[in-house]
This record gives sequence, C-alpha cells and structure tokens, in this order.
Amino acid sequence: MRLPVLTEEEMDPRQQELAARIAGRRGAVRGPFRVWLHSPEMCERAESLGAFARFDCSLPKHLRELTLLMAARNWDAQYSWNAHVHQAIEAGIPEAAVKAIAEKRDAVFDNEADQAFYRFCREILDEHFVTDETFAAALAHFGSKGLVDTIGALGNFTMLGMCLNTFQVDLQADKEPPFPDIRGYGRVSPDGSIGSGPRP
Repeated sequence: MRLPVLTEEEMDPRQQELAARIAGRRGAVRGPFRVWLHSPEMCERAESLGAFARFDCSLPKHLRELTLLMAARNWDAQYSWNAHVHQAIEAGIPEAAVKAIAEKRDAVFDNEADQAFYRFCREILDEHFVTDETFAAALAHFGSKGLVDTIGALGNFTMLGMCLNTFQVDLQADKEPPFPDIRGYGRVSPDGSIGSGPRP
C-alpha cells in the first residue's frame, strides 16, 4: 500500500473511534478503510455510504453484489472483485454472468428484472448515459427508489475502486488475477508488458 497502515498508537481518538466502529460492523479494518482513516471525516462518510450500499439499500442482495462487481470491473479494482465474487455467486448471480463481466463481454440473465438491472448499470458505466428504453425497463422493475439506490451504490463502489487502485491497497496474494487485461496495478499492453498508461 502506498500509505502507511496506522497503528492504534498512531491514531488520534477520532481515528480510534472510527476504527473500532468499522471493526465492529465489518469484522476488521481492512482494505480501503486503512486508506480512509488518514482522513477521519472522509472515512466516516465513506463508511456510512458504503454500509448503506452494501447492507441497507432497497436492492436485493444479489443486485447489491452485482453493482459492486460491475463497478469493480469498470475500474479494474481487483481487491474488491476478489473480496466479493464468491459472495455474488452465493447470492444468486450466475457464474457465467460473472465470467462475462470479468472478460468484458455481455452478461445474460434468465430473470427479466436482473437483465434490465444489468443493462441499466452497464449503460451508465460504459456510456455515461442511459437510454429512455433502458431507463423505463429498469424503472418498471425497481421503481424510483430502486434506481436512486442503484446510482448511489454504483457511485460508492466507483469511489472504492478509485481508492483501491490509487493507493495500491494490497492485493490478496492467494488469488488468481481475475481480469485478463490487468496484472498487479497495471494494464497488460498488446506486447505483453505491464504499465499504468492510458486505456487503448
């Protein structure tokens, strides 16, 4: 990681309070929270939004996990993908769809609502806009609250991916690289070299 991991002795009382709260809710202070603790006010707000997106928003669990995977792949965030891919499958996301997302291919869902949801997320992530047809289909299935929560979740998981990549939060050593075009914190070039330059 590009920033030092704060020990309890190095934390001020505010940071200690936040670390205890995060560990109580999530089991430990891991990953991005080790970064965010360097800015306690940011950490508190990021943790609150993240907890809402993961545990409390109106989306069913499998779609909350799907938003995380889609945002993680959009930002090539291997840490969050590795931490959640099995949870997504256990929650009901088909393995074939997970593999397609990892390989940047179109995923197919048998469930009409899930397909509408995937298309909605894919358009905003890829195109930065959502067509009227896609919006109407997603709205019919999830309502206004569901779509607002979806954008909130995608935004939260986008911030997460940016944090993980910028500060190079430690990748899980026991995990195979999940994306064919990413190794470590760099993109695999056509010649096989690894760099951090712009996308092709």
